[in-house]
Amino acid sequence: MKLKILVTAGDGIGPEVTREAVAVLNEVAALSGHTLSIAEARIGGVAIVQDGTPLPQATIDAALDSNAVLLGAVGGNEFNSLTPDKRPEAGLLGLRAALGGFANLRPAFAFKELAVNSPLRPEIVDGADILFVRELLGGLYFGQPRAWDRAKGEAWNTMRYTRDEVVRVARIAFQLAQKRSKKLTSVDKANVLEVSQLWRATVTEIAAEFPDVTLEHQYVDAMSMHLMNRPRDFDVVLTENLFGDILTDESAVITGSLGMLPSATLGGKVNFYEPVHGSAPDIAGKGLANPLGAIMSGALLLRYSGGLEKEAKVIESSVRKVLEQGFRTTDLVRGDKTGLTVLSTTAMGVKVRETVKTLLA
Repeated sequence: MKLKILVTAGDGIGPEVTREAVAVLNEVAALSGHTLSIAEARIGGVAIVQDGTPLPQATIDAALDSNAVLLGAVGGNEFNSLTPDKRPEAGLLGLRAALGGFANLRPAFAFKELAVNSPLRPEIVDGADILFVRELLGGLYFGQPRAWDRAKGEAWNTMRYTRDEVVRVARIAFQLAQKRSKKLTSVDKANVLEVSQLWRATVTEIAAEFPDVTLEHQYVDAMSMHLMNRPRDFDVVLTENLFGDILTDESAVITGSLGMLPSATLGGKVNFYEPVHGSAPDIAGKGLANPLGAIMSGALLLRYSGGLEKEAKVIESSVRKVLEQGFRTTDLVRGDKTGLTVLSTTAMGVKVRETVKTLLA
């Protein structure tokens, strides 16, 4: 297998965590007989500084010429005064649009080793394993018109979806549910929003194509509560863009840290992979960042862009084994540290690579 990967490390801790993810990918490839061709390009704040734009055309071209894109994170406090279309996050939205990926997969599963990190009781969170499918190219983040009229003190955004946009992401969610426990929860706000009424009606329509999958609907406000008091009741969760952004960050309570959440964006010309966390500029360059979300995003890359299920599972199993052995980054430590070894970003990456070697041997 040959894979051409573009790495857009971005800002803050992005370069630190992507460096460890790439090192793990190279280790797996070398031991499994696969060939990875890895190039780098700028996006976000670093691109604003060096190229005058958060998304240079060269980055788009390189991404479209690749089999997969791995992102670190974008953003920085020094760019907060810029208008939304000029900020680092605009580069991320622009790249997502250019690649065309509309189905954002965000797995959130409980690590028993990190139970102490969660405010939830073990009997509530143990065994939770949720796959969020977030629509990524519609809704408030992309709807037009949008503007901020500073003179009038007004701003507005538009939540907009077409039936076709809902159909395509719903089909992917139902197909994934068929491979899991055959249960899908669709999240909306159909009691208030016309957009959500379209969403619910369309998802219900598509459900008829998948009679083996049980469909339930939840309002987003109720769902935010249910994630905390009965997360084990959910398997595949389908959401629109804004709701998915919020709910998946909330699910970090289940995993023990936002740094443990990977993601994959599918359905476009080139698949796109990134940890869910942000650029965390306050800890950038200090060796404190958790690279496991980025490393597990690399596992998703092998699974969905390379078809390398065995190798993806090796990475995921390696992460679990490292945690079982008591190794942690600072965000994974709460209370008593007895029996734990706190590692830097780089040292955690080394531990995962060592475990990968053992498992593949």
